[in-house]
Amino acid sequence: MGSNGGTKRLQLSSQTIQKLNVQKFAEARTAELESLHSIVGNRLNGDFRCRRSKRRRTTSFNSKAAKRRRNLDDEKKENTNTNTSSSSSSSIPRRRIRRRAELKINPEEGFSVTQDGTKRLRTHVWYAKRFTMTKLWGYYLPLGLHGSGRGSRALLKWFRNGALIHDASYYVPIQLEGPEGSLLSILKAVLVPSQPGYSGDVSTSIIYGAIYDNAMLHHIGAPVSKPIAPVTYMWRPCSLRNRDNTAAAADAVNSLGSVKPETTDLGSCFRQLWVWIHASAFDEGYGALKFACQKEMEEKDILIRCFSREGQLAKLQVMGSKAFEVLQKALSVTRISEDSQQVDKKNCVLENEDHISSKAMLSLSVMDPRTITKKRTIPNVPEAVSSDMPCDILGNEIRELASVSETSDRREESFPSSSELDSQSTLDNRNLWDASSSVSPPVAENILCKEKNEQQKKFFYLDHPTSTEVQCSRCCPIMLLKDKNKEGLAIGWSIVLPLSWVRAFWIPLVSKGARAIGLREKHWVASELGLPCFPSDFPDCNAYSSLKASEAAAFDQKEQLHPLSTRPLRVPILPPWDSVQITLNKLLATIGDDNNNSASNSDSGCTSLDSLVPRTSSLLTNFLNEIKGDHLLLFPRIANKKKSFWKLAKDESNHFEQGQTRIASNIIWNSKLCFVRVLLHAFKEGSFEEGAVICAPRSTDISLWTSSSVNIEGGLQIPESAVTSYFKEDSSGKWELQMPEDPTTNHRMPIGFVTTGFVRGSKKKLVAEAFCEALLLAHLRKEQWWNEEDSEVKQQQRRKKEIYVLVRNLRSTAYRLALATIVLEHQVDDVDFL
Repeated sequence: MGSNGGTKRLQLSSQTIQKLNVQKFAEARTAELESLHSIVGNRLNGDFRCRRSKRRRTTSFNSKAAKRRRNLDDEKKENTNTNTSSSSSSSIPRRRIRRRAELKINPEEGFSVTQDGTKRLRTHVWYAKRFTMTKLWGYYLPLGLHGSGRGSRALLKWFRNGALIHDASYYVPIQLEGPEGSLLSILKAVLVPSQPGYSGDVSTSIIYGAIYDNAMLHHIGAPVSKPIAPVTYMWRPCSLRNRDNTAAAADAVNSLGSVKPETTDLGSCFRQLWVWIHASAFDEGYGALKFACQKEMEEKDILIRCFSREGQLAKLQVMGSKAFEVLQKALSVTRISEDSQQVDKKNCVLENEDHISSKAMLSLSVMDPRTITKKRTIPNVPEAVSSDMPCDILGNEIRELASVSETSDRREESFPSSSELDSQSTLDNRNLWDASSSVSPPVAENILCKEKNEQQKKFFYLDHPTSTEVQCSRCCPIMLLKDKNKEGLAIGWSIVLPLSWVRAFWIPLVSKGARAIGLREKHWVASELGLPCFPSDFPDCNAYSSLKASEAAAFDQKEQLHPLSTRPLRVPILPPWDSVQITLNKLLATIGDDNNNSASNSDSGCTSLDSLVPRTSSLLTNFLNEIKGDHLLLFPRIANKKKSFWKLAKDESNHFEQGQTRIASNIIWNSKLCFVRVLLHAFKEGSFEEGAVICAPRSTDISLWTSSSVNIEGGLQIPESAVTSYFKEDSSGKWELQMPEDPTTNHRMPIGFVTTGFVRGSKKKLVAEAFCEALLLAHLRKEQWWNEEDSEVKQQQRRKKEIYVLVRNLRSTAYRLALATIVLEHQVDDVDFL
């Protein structure tokens, strides 16, 4: 019976119906339909009304639904008015409808701009419906989900067990073009750590464009000049990979016959470079790069181009443990560029994440994510893709794209002439690196819906489908960047794509499982990973001061709305970093010698912008050498050694003992504070907020928490009156430290401030990020490691990596004991950011 049924179905399927007339089909079965109607009517006793329990509530009473219907009527009137030549002024649609129509437009370049010049992201409509929006850095950006700023537990759970997505299109790329040697000189003058030279280590992969790297951008004259912002720089992948020397490069280039032999030098080949800068520091960073390029051109008499790619490229950040799975579901690779050496091209690029190295750059061409079916497999050849698309145009386009890319990827990266540049842009018109040739925008949503409807008609043989020819692209060139931190933990992926394709990628990525986040949630993720978030954790940059000034102005404006009786306690939003210098001067005056020249130079004030914040262990070592402080208990050199911290502390115990009397007497003080980034963990209890003050504890203070025999109820506290008088605001708006006259107030001197407080929901120990003065930390470590009354064995047992400090929230009276870990003692540099 099974075989007979299968034969009947096969016979029926072979007799295909060319066209089905529904009206004639129903007329031929009128008798059957009437009999069925009578049977149903007898069962229902002629009452065909829906049961009351099954009825849906109507929306006729809802005023919102009425407004929605009126808006639809206005849109219809708008369409009719555009078709007619004469329209009256009374038929102009409302501003809300006009703005929505404007935001739905998808131009190839540029953001939509408000009347005051504020830019909107391409995902603004999606974000504005679900998130609290804020105006920052010239953009309307999503601050976070609606509410009071809670929900970190759920967010970190999504990060550990799912995927998050963030529209980072406010990061702007600056493109530099010129000879390779000149670009290296520019990077050396403005980046810390500077661009490494040609060697056999990972720096070669950076220069050749296999991977990218992070650095701190300074004004010209780095590292002694003022920092601007952390940046991500990436080279355009070079086609000649294994160039061991100049002669080998010349032979390889001459074999292609594309350039002259004198232009094959390693420093004179034409290269392109991207430097991604945050929007808050874009103007300052762009000016610094242009000034460095201008100086290089004047010195070497060459041509270097430096221009912004704002409004052309966008960046989407996909983070979390399942970020790669979301990319696998949403992206279908049609071509892998020859420049991508971090993957095996015989296999698909999105099959195994472990085969892709950290900070890899993958140049790919992918299909429109909106057209990928659920049952599709990830193809690797163009022929395997056209079957899943709504029309046959895609197959021809992918084959054309593959043939064009094979020709363009084999071209030499030598310094081209103007004719070569024109032919290059013509052939490689889908490359993200070429600013002159724009990428075609994706197919509009209404056209995709129409094509889907035509495919359904074709499947049911209801009507002949009409051909739709559109001047849009079905494929998009993108760059995938793999993000990992120093510990090798996967953070996620970044997608660099044309700005016109952002909405085409956004909805599929969200529908495949990625949860959208805003600026606040992104800061939480950075705190979970122990990474700094710009500009909140970069107090030495101008962007940090500008952000805190805007927060202080918003707080003052909100405070004026409350009566005097309910106004909260005023605390400094921008931490008074110069108050730390008072602590250092007091220390040097207490234990320093008479010949110490620190007292003469300590009167000059110090602000956050004048202080030194070393981001590499070499910079901290140079600072210690300048002040003759190599004997201080700071170990940035340990990050470059394989020796453990414990072995170093044990082997150099005699060196520590000999240097205790020289802690301040031999220091050549240059009146410049040095702040290092530290990670704070609560010793037993306590929660550290943003802006909390970090103080230097006394030996008796630590015993309140560490000793079981000594304990007082409530811990170490200050009076309520001392909370309001600890920092005082003068008439100019500057906050200053007030020294109390009563010695019994438990006043402790500040050594730093917290920039990022605890984020609830972490499975690890709660961590806060802060900046403390380096010399004061060294002095605290000396006091906690060295005690004349104890034996040497007991002193070595007391030594720890961390340093005991006291932390007090500005609106609290209680001090809490915390352990501070200096970041540069555990890693070579601290330039990675989120």
